[in-house]
Amino acid sequence: MARAPTSVRRGSVVAALAVLLSTVSVTAAQPASSRAGSAAGIVTSWNAIAFRTISAEGKKPPPVAQLYLALVSTAVYNAVVTVEGGGRPTLRQPAAHGPASSDVAAATAAHDVLVRYFPASEAALDADYDAWLAGIPDDDGRVRGQRVGHDAAEALLVSRVDDGRDAPVTPPRPLDPPPGMWAPTASGEFLAPWLAFTRPVLIRSPRQFDRNGPDSLRSDQYAADVEEVRTMGAATGSRRSPEQTDLALFFSDNPVRQYQDAMRDLALRRDLDIVDAARMFAAVNGAGADALITCWREKYVHYYWRPETAIHQADADGNPATVVDAAWTPFGPTPPYPEYPSGHACLTGSTAHVLEELFGRVEVTLESTAPGVVVTTRTYSSERAWLDDVTDARIWLGFHFRDAMDDGLRIGRQVADAVHDRFGRAD
Repeated sequence: MARAPTSVRRGSVVAALAVLLSTVSVTAAQPASSRAGSAAGIVTSWNAIAFRTISAEGKKPPPVAQLYLALVSTAVYNAVVTVEGGGRPTLRQPAAHGPASSDVAAATAAHDVLVRYFPASEAALDADYDAWLAGIPDDDGRVRGQRVGHDAAEALLVSRVDDGRDAPVTPPRPLDPPPGMWAPTASGEFLAPWLAFTRPVLIRSPRQFDRNGPDSLRSDQYAADVEEVRTMGAATGSRRSPEQTDLALFFSDNPVRQYQDAMRDLALRRDLDIVDAARMFAAVNGAGADALITCWREKYVHYYWRPETAIHQADADGNPATVVDAAWTPFGPTPPYPEYPSGHACLTGSTAHVLEELFGRVEVTLESTAPGVVVTTRTYSSERAWLDDVTDARIWLGFHFRDAMDDGLRIGRQVADAVHDRFGRAD
């Protein structure tokens, strides 16, 4: 049986494994053929395995983990719809040529992509795959399902050769950065600058959703944003209420983990079939990856300073309305990359909007394991409420100006609209 990472909620794991067990028992009782309406258990289980492999074992940071989750989810979706119909694969691949098990196709596609990208985890992945496959009848449907899964994985892997991942990219590092230019903080150098130049998963180009860039340092809006984060995002002496502090801490957790957990929970609560579950993970994760690629390109282009640098050097910004505070520190440790636009906003904007488009409304339950959080579970039935909370939280952490949050959310929603056009709405 596939193991779920320890970060997944216990209730969700139990429910997911129960669905997977019921799926296996049904498969064993009938030929492994195309079974319209197959449950989502195999998709959610391999999503949990993928997160474990990519983040826990592969130690990929959240923006990079999102890209690999998108690649796995895309291969799974292509395998499932090749067998079941209900959608068009994003990449050309051979047809099933006869009844095939969509469960086997999905598991095989996920397994093959993960093994290729994370060879150090091959033994664990093989154990997960082989243990599950042992419960599937060794018939033609299983064989065809494996072939479809292999083909889907190979098509994906071939399409990503020389896509820019891990390419050597050297960001600009002037000895004396001018006002407004990002400089590394205690958190370190620019994380994964190559992401800015990586080929998107589903959209045409990371430049098709360009924003106008951050506000002018001399503008009234910039001064207002600086004052907001200075007074609300400080580690000490801020104006945050206890409830606002708790919200900030809630969204200091890894959003990629939070959103993968939430989608697995959503698939079970909505009783999605295998096609709709595969579509959801492919659309949300693909949009999330492309929104972050777009965001990283904007970060690289504008190379904009973080609030802690801006507040320390407010006497150099040419704006008489900003206040220097050399002792100011943010509530949370500043992420190691330029400020504009917000990566969290790009990811959250795309995730929330794809879910809204697919299902007609947002209905997600998020959990946070961040240290010090009091309210560890938050449920959102409104896209706007979710985005508003994330916006405020990242400002109150001292990470972002409001302009970067607003533009990040717009990027995420624009990418989501483009991606949704490729998938359509779930039934």
